[in-house]
Amino acid sequence: MTKIFELAEFVSNSDHPAPNARRAAARAVYDLIGVAAAGSRTSGGIAARRAARNIWSNGAVRVWFATDETTAAGAAFVNSVYASMLDLDDGHRLAAGHPGAAIVPAVLAVAQTVDVTTQQILDAIVFGYEIGTRVSASRDFRTLRTTDTGQWCGYGVAAALGRLGGLEPQVIAHAMAIAGHTACGQFATGWTKVGHMAKEGIAWATAGAITAVHLAQEGFTGPIDLLDDPDRYDQAKLIGGLGKEWAIEASYLKIYSSCRWAHGPVDAVLSLQEQHGITTENIQAIEIATFGRALTLINATAPDKLEAAQYSIPFSVALAAVRGADALLLPDVRYLKDREVLALAAKVTLACDPELDSCFPAATPCRITLRHKGGVARMELLAPRGEPSNPLKAKDVSDKFMKLAVPTLGTKHAARLEQSLSKLEYTSSMASTLELLSPSENDTGEASRLFSELATG
Repeated sequence: MTKIFELAEFVSNSDHPAPNARRAAARAVYDLIGVAAAGSRTSGGIAARRAARNIWSNGAVRVWFATDETTAAGAAFVNSVYASMLDLDDGHRLAAGHPGAAIVPAVLAVAQTVDVTTQQILDAIVFGYEIGTRVSASRDFRTLRTTDTGQWCGYGVAAALGRLGGLEPQVIAHAMAIAGHTACGQFATGWTKVGHMAKEGIAWATAGAITAVHLAQEGFTGPIDLLDDPDRYDQAKLIGGLGKEWAIEASYLKIYSSCRWAHGPVDAVLSLQEQHGITTENIQAIEIATFGRALTLINATAPDKLEAAQYSIPFSVALAAVRGADALLLPDVRYLKDREVLALAAKVTLACDPELDSCFPAATPCRITLRHKGGVARMELLAPRGEPSNPLKAKDVSDKFMKLAVPTLGTKHAARLEQSLSKLEYTSSMASTLELLSPSENDTGEASRLFSELATG
């Protein structure tokens, strides 16, 4: 029996996951929809929605925050772009990437085409995270050119949709194999210094995996032995202990619109400023020692676009230090020309520390040396805010949602959606929640105006 078939059998035949796993899935949906609301207003999000009209045919699946209806693959693609455009989507340390931006849009899109309960939806998301994370974590990261999510999230999407649709293991196995074999190459990552909207290829892998499921259901086959190579995939990490613990419970949430690898330095510098009363004008240098992968980011001190800024540790640190943490939650393009921010970013240096490098991907640690006119302040940080070992409070998650959703939905509509999502694990049907993801004839005033602005780009 191939390893991918073992995983497919686990997905198809297992009982319901533990209540804590479902609760984590509900949290993942809650967080991701807020992130997607903000992403829908980006130039990349708007372009994806417009392009989808010409790429996919008309269908019955609604694109979030719009009146557009298309196929499940088309809607999932657009919603995945929304979710990943600001780099605010959740992630998993062992996977070194972002399962939610693929799995949640895919499951919620397909859920509009079948009769399923909220619990079935949450179960599917749990299994999707489990499979996607296992495949990614089983690789030797030292040998990988890139850790981009588009290379592995398709396995999770195919597994989630197989679970949601009650498909046979053979079909799920071939869907996963097709999705894995045709995954995004991400050939520029690690080389390009240009900020771009294709990012980690998550949306492409998402739509591709939905296509793979349709193909497998019609008898199309894939290389179901592709995970059997022990030199490429650690077999124990891939299939060991299935069902004993659930990966989704260890996922992290983000509070900064930047690569996760920048979050530790941002948290540490903000903490040092607060502890020692250090103002930005008194900072002479910020020296960041971290793990080697962090040095492969764009890391431009004066990025020319927000997509490049998200992959710059110096800029992210400087923006938060000068303008505050909220400025990094939903950055404005004007910050790219902010002289104070750019001046401080130029004072940031990065270096690989061998000891810290050995911690990746299980941790994304950093050591900060902040030199200022009053002396030197130092800090070592192993877990940025939002990690399971340093979790956000419920109010932090709610505040993040509202700050991201209100500019798209208006205060009243965002509040109704937030309330619905906060009770998700206790509802039998997601229908009313899904309805809140689109404009309604009941929307008036602020919400009506904002939806109209979004529709016209």
